[in-house]
Amino acid sequence: MKQLDERLIKIVPSDRQVMVQKTEFYAFFHFTVNTFTGTEWGHGTEPAEVFHPDQMDANQWIHAIKAAGMKGAILTCKHHDGFCLWPSKYTKHSVKYSPYLNGKGDIVKEVARACENAGLKFGIYLSPWDRNQETYGQGKAYDDYFVAQLMELLTGYGDIFSVWFDGACGEGPNGKKQVYDWQRYYDTVRKYMPGACISVSGPDIRWCGNEAGDTRTSEWSVVPADLSLAERVAAFSQHADDPSFKQRVIDSMEEDLGSRERLAQEQRLIWYPAEVDVSIRPGWFYHPEEDDKVRSLENLMDIYEKSVGGNAALLLNIPPMPKGLLHGEDVKRLEEMGREIQKRYGNNLAEGTEILVKEENQWNAVKGVQTDDYETYYHGKSPKAEFKISWKNPQRISAVILKENILKSQRIEAFEILSMRNGILASIYKGTTVGYKKIARFPQIESDILIIQIIDSRVAPTLSFIGIYE
Repeated sequence: MKQLDERLIKIVPSDRQVMVQKTEFYAFFHFTVNTFTGTEWGHGTEPAEVFHPDQMDANQWIHAIKAAGMKGAILTCKHHDGFCLWPSKYTKHSVKYSPYLNGKGDIVKEVARACENAGLKFGIYLSPWDRNQETYGQGKAYDDYFVAQLMELLTGYGDIFSVWFDGACGEGPNGKKQVYDWQRYYDTVRKYMPGACISVSGPDIRWCGNEAGDTRTSEWSVVPADLSLAERVAAFSQHADDPSFKQRVIDSMEEDLGSRERLAQEQRLIWYPAEVDVSIRPGWFYHPEEDDKVRSLENLMDIYEKSVGGNAALLLNIPPMPKGLLHGEDVKRLEEMGREIQKRYGNNLAEGTEILVKEENQWNAVKGVQTDDYETYYHGKSPKAEFKISWKNPQRISAVILKENILKSQRIEAFEILSMRNGILASIYKGTTVGYKKIARFPQIESDILIIQIIDSRVAPTLSFIGIYE
Protein backbone atom coordinates (compact mmCIF):
# COMPACT_ATOMS: atom_id res chain seq x y z
CA MET A 1 0.00 0.00 0.00
CA LYS A 2 2.84 2.41 0.79
CA GLN A 3 4.27 1.95 -2.69
CA LEU A 4 0.86 2.68 -4.23
CA ASP A 5 0.38 5.78 -2.07
CA GLU A 6 3.79 7.12 -3.05
CA ARG A 7 2.82 6.63 -6.68
CA LEU A 8 -0.57 8.33 -6.26
CA ILE A 9 0.78 11.52 -4.70
CA LYS A 10 3.10 12.11 -7.65
CA ILE A 11 0.02 13.01 -9.69
CA VAL A 12 -0.48 16.79 -9.42
CA PRO A 13 -2.52 19.40 -11.32
CA SER A 14 -1.38 21.64 -14.13
CA ASP A 15 -1.48 25.41 -13.67
CA ARG A 16 -4.61 25.61 -15.80
CA GLN A 17 -6.36 22.97 -13.69
CA VAL A 18 -5.49 24.82 -10.49
CA MET A 19 -6.89 27.98 -12.08
CA VAL A 20 -10.26 26.39 -12.80
CA GLN A 21 -10.50 24.75 -9.39
CA LYS A 22 -9.83 28.15 -7.81
CA THR A 23 -12.55 29.66 -10.00
CA GLU A 24 -14.95 27.28 -8.17
CA PHE A 25 -18.32 28.67 -9.29
CA TYR A 26 -19.19 30.02 -12.73
CA ALA A 27 -22.11 30.45 -15.11
CA PHE A 28 -23.34 28.75 -18.25
CA PHE A 29 -25.43 30.79 -20.69
CA HIS A 30 -27.45 28.68 -23.15
CA PHE A 31 -28.62 31.10 -25.84
CA THR A 32 -29.30 30.48 -29.54
CA VAL A 33 -32.20 30.07 -32.00
CA ASN A 34 -33.65 27.49 -29.58
CA THR A 35 -34.44 30.38 -27.24
CA PHE A 36 -36.83 31.72 -29.87
CA THR A 37 -38.33 28.42 -31.05
CA GLY A 38 -38.95 26.97 -27.58
CA THR A 39 -36.84 23.86 -28.14
CA GLU A 40 -33.90 22.32 -26.29
CA TRP A 41 -32.15 20.97 -29.40
CA GLY A 42 -32.37 22.86 -32.67
CA HIS A 43 -32.53 21.11 -36.03
CA GLY A 44 -30.12 23.34 -37.91
CA THR A 45 -32.88 24.44 -40.28
CA GLU A 46 -34.08 27.44 -38.26
CA PRO A 47 -33.88 30.67 -40.29
CA ALA A 48 -31.44 33.24 -38.90
CA GLU A 49 -34.33 35.72 -38.93
CA VAL A 50 -35.79 34.18 -35.75
CA PHE A 51 -32.82 35.40 -33.69
CA HIS A 52 -33.67 38.93 -32.56
CA PRO A 53 -32.93 39.76 -28.88
CA ASP A 54 -34.21 43.34 -29.06
CA GLN A 55 -33.29 44.19 -25.43
CA MET A 56 -29.96 42.36 -25.33
CA ASP A 57 -27.90 43.37 -22.27
CA ALA A 58 -24.86 41.22 -21.51
CA ASN A 59 -23.98 43.52 -18.62
CA GLN A 60 -27.24 42.52 -16.91
CA TRP A 61 -26.26 38.85 -17.22
CA ILE A 62 -22.82 39.39 -15.76
CA HIS A 63 -24.00 41.69 -12.98
CA ALA A 64 -26.47 38.99 -11.90
CA ILE A 65 -23.95 36.15 -11.79
CA LYS A 66 -21.37 38.29 -10.03
CA ALA A 67 -23.97 39.03 -7.37
CA ALA A 68 -24.20 35.27 -6.82
CA GLY A 69 -20.47 35.05 -6.18
CA MET A 70 -19.56 33.52 -9.54
CA LYS A 71 -16.12 34.17 -10.99
CA GLY A 72 -16.70 33.50 -14.68
CA ALA A 73 -19.10 32.60 -17.47
CA ILE A 74 -19.21 30.18 -20.40
CA LEU A 75 -21.35 31.08 -23.42
CA THR A 76 -22.84 28.60 -25.91
CA CYS A 77 -21.22 30.27 -28.89
CA LYS A 78 -22.57 27.49 -31.14
CA HIS A 79 -24.97 24.75 -30.03
CA HIS A 80 -25.97 21.62 -31.98
CA ASP A 81 -28.15 23.70 -34.35
CA GLY A 82 -24.97 25.24 -35.77
CA PHE A 83 -26.12 28.85 -35.32
CA CYS A 84 -23.14 31.06 -34.44
CA LEU A 85 -23.50 33.90 -31.94
CA TRP A 86 -20.59 35.66 -33.62
CA PRO A 87 -20.28 36.75 -37.28
CA SER A 88 -18.29 33.71 -38.40
CA LYS A 89 -16.96 34.13 -41.91
CA TYR A 90 -17.38 30.40 -42.56
CA THR A 91 -21.18 30.14 -42.49
CA LYS A 92 -24.36 32.10 -43.18
CA HIS A 93 -26.03 30.45 -40.21
CA SER A 94 -24.98 33.17 -37.78
CA VAL A 95 -25.94 36.37 -36.03
CA LYS A 96 -24.56 38.28 -39.03
CA TYR A 97 -27.58 37.20 -41.06
CA SER A 98 -30.11 37.89 -38.30
CA PRO A 99 -32.11 41.08 -37.60
CA TYR A 100 -30.10 41.67 -34.42
CA LEU A 101 -28.42 45.09 -34.79
CA ASN A 102 -29.09 44.80 -38.52
CA GLY A 103 -26.53 42.03 -38.86
CA LYS A 104 -23.80 44.02 -37.08
CA GLY A 105 -24.16 42.28 -33.74
CA ASP A 106 -21.74 39.94 -31.98
CA ILE A 107 -23.11 38.28 -28.84
CA VAL A 108 -19.78 36.61 -28.08
CA LYS A 109 -18.02 39.97 -28.06
CA GLU A 110 -20.69 41.53 -25.86
CA VAL A 111 -20.49 38.78 -23.24
CA ALA A 112 -16.68 38.64 -23.34
CA ARG A 113 -16.47 42.40 -22.88
CA ALA A 114 -19.02 42.38 -20.04
CA CYS A 115 -16.97 39.70 -18.27
CA GLU A 116 -13.76 41.67 -18.73
CA ASN A 117 -15.34 44.87 -17.41
CA ALA A 118 -16.64 43.03 -14.34
CA GLY A 119 -13.36 41.25 -13.66
CA LEU A 120 -14.81 37.82 -14.45
CA LYS A 121 -13.35 35.04 -16.59
CA PHE A 122 -14.84 34.23 -19.99
CA GLY A 123 -15.18 30.78 -21.57
CA ILE A 124 -16.62 29.33 -24.76
CA TYR A 125 -18.83 26.34 -25.58
CA LEU A 126 -18.53 25.16 -29.18
CA SER A 127 -20.55 22.11 -30.15
CA PRO A 128 -18.69 19.66 -32.40
CA TRP A 129 -22.08 18.38 -33.56
CA ASP A 130 -23.42 20.79 -36.20
CA ARG A 131 -26.84 19.95 -37.65
CA ASN A 132 -26.63 22.79 -40.17
CA GLN A 133 -23.16 22.38 -41.70
CA GLU A 134 -23.24 20.40 -44.95
CA THR A 135 -19.70 19.07 -44.47
CA TYR A 136 -20.57 17.43 -41.16
CA GLY A 137 -19.89 13.71 -41.48
CA GLN A 138 -17.31 14.19 -44.26
CA GLY A 139 -14.23 13.77 -42.08
CA LYS A 140 -11.43 16.28 -42.65
CA ALA A 141 -13.65 18.71 -44.54
CA TYR A 142 -15.78 19.24 -41.44
CA ASP A 143 -12.80 19.22 -39.09
CA ASP A 144 -11.30 22.03 -41.18
CA TYR A 145 -14.54 23.98 -40.76
CA PHE A 146 -14.77 23.32 -37.04
CA VAL A 147 -11.13 24.22 -36.37
CA ALA A 148 -11.49 27.43 -38.41
CA GLN A 149 -14.40 28.49 -36.20
CA LEU A 150 -12.52 27.46 -33.07
CA MET A 151 -9.61 29.66 -34.17
CA GLU A 152 -11.98 32.61 -34.69
CA LEU A 153 -13.12 32.32 -31.09
CA LEU A 154 -9.65 31.71 -29.64
CA THR A 155 -8.07 34.68 -31.39
CA GLY A 156 -10.80 37.31 -31.43
CA TYR A 157 -12.26 37.57 -27.93
CA GLY A 158 -9.49 38.11 -25.43
CA ASP A 159 -8.42 35.69 -22.73
CA ILE A 160 -10.45 32.48 -22.47
CA PHE A 161 -10.33 30.35 -19.33
CA SER A 162 -12.38 27.35 -20.50
CA VAL A 163 -13.13 25.68 -23.82
CA TRP A 164 -16.15 23.44 -23.18
CA PHE A 165 -16.76 20.52 -25.56
CA ASP A 166 -19.54 18.01 -25.07
CA GLY A 167 -19.62 14.54 -26.58
CA ALA A 168 -22.92 14.79 -28.46
CA CYS A 169 -22.51 13.14 -31.87
CA GLY A 170 -25.65 12.85 -33.98
CA GLU A 171 -26.39 13.03 -37.67
CA GLY A 172 -25.84 16.08 -39.82
CA PRO A 173 -28.03 17.33 -42.71
CA ASN A 174 -26.50 14.62 -44.93
CA GLY A 175 -27.55 11.84 -42.56
CA LYS A 176 -23.95 11.10 -41.58
CA LYS A 177 -22.11 11.27 -38.25
CA GLN A 178 -18.71 12.87 -37.84
CA VAL A 179 -15.75 11.08 -36.27
CA TYR A 180 -14.28 13.99 -34.35
CA ASP A 181 -10.56 14.67 -34.60
CA TRP A 182 -10.30 15.47 -30.89
CA GLN A 183 -6.53 15.69 -30.83
CA ARG A 184 -6.56 18.31 -33.57
CA TYR A 185 -9.12 20.32 -31.61
CA TYR A 186 -7.01 20.06 -28.47
CA ASP A 187 -3.83 21.07 -30.30
CA THR A 188 -5.62 24.15 -31.66
CA VAL A 189 -6.66 25.24 -28.17
CA ARG A 190 -3.16 24.65 -26.78
CA LYS A 191 -1.61 26.67 -29.61
CA TYR A 192 -3.85 29.72 -29.45
CA MET A 193 -4.99 29.72 -25.81
CA PRO A 194 -2.49 27.61 -23.82
CA GLY A 195 -3.83 28.75 -20.45
CA ALA A 196 -7.38 27.54 -21.14
CA CYS A 197 -8.79 24.34 -19.69
CA ILE A 198 -10.41 21.94 -22.15
CA SER A 199 -13.44 20.69 -20.29
CA VAL A 200 -15.69 17.61 -20.31
CA SER A 201 -14.78 16.05 -23.70
CA GLY A 202 -11.23 17.06 -23.03
CA PRO A 203 -8.10 16.33 -20.99
CA ASP A 204 -8.36 18.93 -18.22
CA ILE A 205 -11.75 18.90 -16.47
CA ARG A 206 -14.15 15.96 -16.38
CA TRP A 207 -17.93 15.69 -16.32
CA CYS A 208 -19.27 14.63 -12.92
CA GLY A 209 -21.52 12.02 -14.56
CA ASN A 210 -24.97 13.64 -14.54
CA GLU A 211 -26.79 16.94 -15.10
CA ALA A 212 -28.94 16.84 -11.98
CA GLY A 213 -26.45 18.37 -9.55
CA ASP A 214 -25.76 15.02 -7.88
CA THR A 215 -22.28 14.58 -6.43
CA ARG A 216 -20.14 11.78 -5.07
CA THR A 217 -19.52 11.37 -1.37
CA SER A 218 -15.82 10.85 -2.13
CA GLU A 219 -14.59 12.83 -5.13
CA TRP A 220 -11.03 12.09 -6.19
CA SER A 221 -9.02 14.19 -8.63
CA VAL A 222 -6.46 11.40 -9.20
CA VAL A 223 -8.23 8.91 -11.47
CA PRO A 224 -7.51 6.37 -14.24
CA ALA A 225 -6.16 8.00 -17.39
CA ASP A 226 -8.77 6.34 -19.60
CA LEU A 227 -11.44 8.62 -18.11
CA SER A 228 -10.04 11.43 -20.23
CA LEU A 229 -10.79 9.64 -23.50
CA ALA A 230 -13.32 11.74 -25.35
CA GLU A 231 -14.90 8.60 -26.81
CA ARG A 232 -15.82 7.52 -23.30
CA VAL A 233 -17.54 10.83 -22.62
CA ALA A 234 -19.36 10.60 -25.95
CA ALA A 235 -20.50 7.04 -25.30
CA PHE A 236 -22.18 7.99 -22.03
CA SER A 237 -23.44 11.41 -23.12
CA GLN A 238 -26.88 12.28 -24.41
CA HIS A 239 -27.66 11.09 -27.95
CA ALA A 240 -31.28 12.21 -28.18
CA ASP A 241 -33.42 15.06 -26.93
CA ASP A 242 -34.40 13.10 -23.82
CA PRO A 243 -35.84 15.30 -21.02
CA SER A 244 -35.20 12.58 -18.43
CA PHE A 245 -31.44 12.64 -19.06
CA LYS A 246 -30.74 15.59 -16.80
CA GLN A 247 -32.44 13.77 -13.94
CA ARG A 248 -30.30 10.66 -14.25
CA VAL A 249 -28.24 10.08 -11.11
CA ILE A 250 -24.62 9.01 -11.03
CA ASP A 251 -24.20 5.45 -12.28
CA SER A 252 -23.27 3.19 -9.38
CA MET A 253 -20.55 1.58 -11.45
CA GLU A 254 -18.86 4.96 -11.71
CA GLU A 255 -19.27 5.96 -8.06
CA ASP A 256 -15.72 4.98 -7.12
CA LEU A 257 -13.22 6.63 -9.41
CA GLY A 258 -10.21 7.11 -7.19
CA SER A 259 -9.98 4.90 -4.12
CA ARG A 260 -6.80 2.96 -3.45
CA GLU A 261 -8.62 -0.25 -4.38
CA ARG A 262 -9.88 1.23 -7.65
CA LEU A 263 -6.46 2.52 -8.68
CA ALA A 264 -4.30 -0.37 -7.53
CA GLN A 265 -4.27 -2.10 -10.93
CA GLU A 266 -4.22 1.03 -13.09
CA GLN A 267 -1.09 1.61 -15.14
CA ARG A 268 -1.72 5.27 -16.00
CA LEU A 269 -3.13 7.88 -13.65
CA ILE A 270 -3.92 11.55 -14.20
CA TRP A 271 -5.14 14.61 -12.33
CA TYR A 272 -8.66 15.06 -13.72
CA PRO A 273 -10.94 17.08 -11.40
CA ALA A 274 -14.72 17.09 -11.70
CA GLU A 275 -17.14 19.79 -12.77
CA VAL A 276 -20.83 19.71 -11.84
CA ASP A 277 -23.04 21.22 -14.55
CA VAL A 278 -26.69 21.90 -13.76
CA SER A 279 -29.38 24.36 -14.84
CA ILE A 280 -31.23 26.76 -12.58
CA ARG A 281 -34.41 25.66 -14.42
CA PRO A 282 -35.61 22.27 -15.73
CA GLY A 283 -34.43 23.16 -19.25
CA TRP A 284 -31.09 24.43 -20.49
CA PHE A 285 -32.72 27.02 -22.76
CA TYR A 286 -35.37 29.51 -21.67
CA HIS A 287 -39.04 28.44 -21.69
CA PRO A 288 -41.67 30.82 -20.24
CA GLU A 289 -43.64 27.89 -18.83
CA GLU A 290 -40.69 27.26 -16.48
CA ASP A 291 -40.77 30.72 -14.87
CA ASP A 292 -42.29 29.19 -11.73
CA LYS A 293 -39.84 26.27 -11.71
CA VAL A 294 -36.62 28.08 -10.82
CA ARG A 295 -34.62 26.07 -8.28
CA SER A 296 -35.13 27.13 -4.69
CA LEU A 297 -32.39 28.84 -2.71
CA GLU A 298 -32.23 25.81 -0.42
CA ASN A 299 -31.68 23.47 -3.37
CA LEU A 300 -29.04 25.71 -4.97
CA MET A 301 -27.14 26.02 -1.70
CA ASP A 302 -27.24 22.25 -1.26
CA ILE A 303 -25.77 21.79 -4.75
CA TYR A 304 -23.17 24.51 -4.08
CA GLU A 305 -22.01 23.00 -0.80
CA LYS A 306 -21.82 19.49 -2.22
CA SER A 307 -20.01 20.49 -5.44
CA VAL A 308 -17.77 23.46 -4.63
CA GLY A 309 -17.54 22.00 -1.14
CA GLY A 310 -16.98 18.49 -2.46
CA ASN A 311 -13.79 18.89 -4.52
CA ALA A 312 -15.59 19.87 -7.75
CA ALA A 313 -16.33 23.06 -9.64
CA LEU A 314 -19.93 24.22 -10.14
CA LEU A 315 -21.15 25.35 -13.57
CA LEU A 316 -24.67 26.77 -13.13
CA ASN A 317 -26.73 27.48 -16.24
CA ILE A 318 -28.95 30.56 -16.39
CA PRO A 319 -30.80 30.78 -19.74
CA PRO A 320 -31.49 34.27 -21.15
CA MET A 321 -34.96 35.10 -22.47
CA PRO A 322 -35.65 35.86 -26.17
CA LYS A 323 -35.45 39.60 -25.46
CA GLY A 324 -31.81 39.11 -24.37
CA LEU A 325 -32.27 39.54 -20.62
CA LEU A 326 -32.22 37.15 -17.68
CA HIS A 327 -35.64 36.64 -16.13
CA GLY A 328 -36.30 38.55 -12.92
CA GLU A 329 -36.95 35.36 -10.96
CA ASP A 330 -33.53 33.98 -11.96
CA VAL A 331 -31.83 37.25 -11.08
CA LYS A 332 -33.58 37.33 -7.71
CA ARG A 333 -32.45 33.78 -6.91
CA LEU A 334 -28.85 34.57 -7.87
CA GLU A 335 -28.85 37.61 -5.60
CA GLU A 336 -30.28 35.51 -2.77
CA MET A 337 -27.61 32.89 -3.34
CA GLY A 338 -24.80 35.42 -3.20
CA ARG A 339 -26.12 36.86 0.06
CA GLU A 340 -26.52 33.39 1.56
CA ILE A 341 -22.98 32.32 0.61
CA GLN A 342 -21.63 35.48 2.20
CA LYS A 343 -23.80 35.00 5.28
CA ARG A 344 -22.64 31.42 5.78
CA TYR A 345 -18.99 31.78 4.82
CA GLY A 346 -18.09 35.45 5.12
CA ASN A 347 -16.84 35.36 8.74
CA ASN A 348 -14.13 32.87 9.61
CA LEU A 349 -14.18 32.21 13.35
CA ALA A 350 -10.65 30.79 13.11
CA GLU A 351 -9.16 34.13 12.05
CA GLY A 352 -6.96 35.58 14.73
CA THR A 353 -7.36 32.43 16.81
CA GLU A 354 -4.44 30.15 17.58
CA ILE A 355 -4.60 26.78 15.88
CA LEU A 356 -2.62 23.97 17.45
CA VAL A 357 -1.49 20.72 15.90
CA LYS A 358 -0.64 17.61 17.89
CA GLU A 359 2.63 15.98 16.88
CA GLU A 360 4.48 13.37 18.88
CA ASN A 361 2.00 13.88 21.75
CA GLN A 362 2.79 17.58 21.94
CA TRP A 363 0.61 20.55 20.91
CA ASN A 364 2.36 23.17 18.76
CA ALA A 365 1.03 26.31 17.08
CA VAL A 366 0.58 26.05 13.32
CA LYS A 367 0.53 29.20 11.17
CA GLY A 368 0.27 27.76 7.67
CA VAL A 369 -3.51 27.27 7.68
CA GLN A 370 -4.59 30.79 8.58
CA THR A 371 -4.40 32.14 5.01
CA ASP A 372 -6.21 30.71 2.00
CA ASP A 373 -3.28 30.13 -0.33
CA TYR A 374 -0.57 27.61 -1.15
CA GLU A 375 2.33 29.79 -0.07
CA THR A 376 1.95 28.65 3.52
CA TYR A 377 0.48 25.32 4.57
CA TYR A 378 0.74 22.53 7.08
CA HIS A 379 2.66 19.42 6.02
CA GLY A 380 2.32 16.50 8.40
CA LYS A 381 4.90 13.99 9.52
CA SER A 382 2.64 10.90 9.49
CA PRO A 383 -0.65 9.88 7.81
CA LYS A 384 -2.58 11.18 10.84
CA ALA A 385 -2.89 14.65 12.34
CA GLU A 386 -4.99 16.44 14.96
CA PHE A 387 -5.80 20.16 15.09
CA LYS A 388 -7.37 22.10 17.98
CA ILE A 389 -8.99 25.52 18.03
CA SER A 390 -10.09 27.04 21.36
CA TRP A 391 -12.12 30.13 22.26
CA LYS A 392 -12.51 31.99 25.55
CA ASN A 393 -16.24 32.21 24.90
CA PRO A 394 -18.29 29.42 23.31
CA GLN A 395 -18.93 29.81 19.59
CA ARG A 396 -21.95 28.82 17.53
CA ILE A 397 -20.63 26.69 14.66
CA SER A 398 -22.37 24.98 11.73
CA ALA A 399 -19.64 24.53 9.10
CA VAL A 400 -15.93 23.85 8.69
CA ILE A 401 -13.97 24.35 5.47
CA LEU A 402 -10.83 22.31 4.87
CA LYS A 403 -8.48 22.67 1.91
CA GLU A 404 -5.49 20.56 0.96
CA ASN A 405 -2.49 21.97 -0.85
CA ILE A 406 -3.35 20.27 -4.14
CA LEU A 407 0.02 21.27 -5.57
CA LYS A 408 1.17 18.32 -3.44
CA SER A 409 -1.64 16.11 -4.83
CA GLN A 410 -4.72 14.83 -2.99
CA ARG A 411 -3.90 12.85 0.13
CA ILE A 412 -6.60 12.81 2.81
CA GLU A 413 -8.75 9.66 2.93
CA ALA A 414 -10.78 10.25 6.11
CA PHE A 415 -11.32 12.92 8.78
CA GLU A 416 -13.54 13.63 11.76
CA ILE A 417 -14.62 16.84 13.50
CA LEU A 418 -15.30 16.83 17.25
CA SER A 419 -16.69 19.48 19.56
CA MET A 420 -15.98 20.02 23.25
CA ARG A 421 -18.48 21.88 25.43
CA ASN A 422 -18.15 22.01 29.21
CA GLY A 423 -15.57 19.26 29.05
CA ILE A 424 -17.80 16.87 27.06
CA LEU A 425 -16.38 15.69 23.73
CA ALA A 426 -18.80 14.82 20.90
CA SER A 427 -18.35 13.80 17.26
CA ILE A 428 -20.21 16.19 14.95
CA TYR A 429 -19.00 15.24 11.45
CA LYS A 430 -17.23 12.38 9.68
CA GLY A 431 -15.89 12.79 6.16
CA THR A 432 -13.68 11.11 3.58
CA THR A 433 -11.95 13.12 0.86
CA VAL A 434 -10.97 16.79 1.11
CA GLY A 435 -9.03 17.75 -2.02
CA TYR A 436 -9.23 21.34 -3.26
CA LYS A 437 -12.07 22.21 -0.88
CA LYS A 438 -14.36 20.43 1.55
CA ILE A 439 -17.36 22.12 3.17
CA ALA A 440 -18.36 20.06 6.20
CA ARG A 441 -21.82 21.29 7.22
CA PHE A 442 -23.77 20.10 10.27
CA PRO A 443 -26.57 21.26 12.62
CA GLN A 444 -25.36 24.27 14.59
CA ILE A 445 -23.62 23.51 17.87
CA GLU A 446 -22.00 25.59 20.63
CA SER A 447 -18.39 24.78 21.25
CA ASP A 448 -15.49 25.89 23.45
CA ILE A 449 -13.01 23.71 21.57
CA LEU A 450 -13.11 22.26 18.07
CA ILE A 451 -10.91 19.32 17.14
CA ILE A 452 -10.22 18.24 13.56
CA GLN A 453 -8.70 14.80 13.21
CA ILE A 454 -7.10 13.59 9.99
CA ILE A 455 -7.69 9.87 10.46
CA ASP A 456 -6.06 8.51 7.31
CA SER A 457 -4.02 9.87 4.42
CA ARG A 458 -2.16 8.34 1.51
CA VAL A 459 1.01 9.82 2.97
CA ALA A 460 1.56 12.67 5.42
CA PRO A 461 -1.32 15.10 4.79
CA THR A 462 -1.22 18.74 3.83
CA LEU A 463 -3.71 21.44 4.83
CA SER A 464 -3.57 24.87 3.25
CA PHE A 465 -6.62 26.30 5.00
CA ILE A 466 -8.99 25.78 7.93
CA GLY A 467 -12.15 27.86 8.13
CA ILE A 468 -14.81 27.72 10.85
CA TYR A 469 -18.22 29.34 10.38
CA GLU A 470 -21.39 30.09 12.27
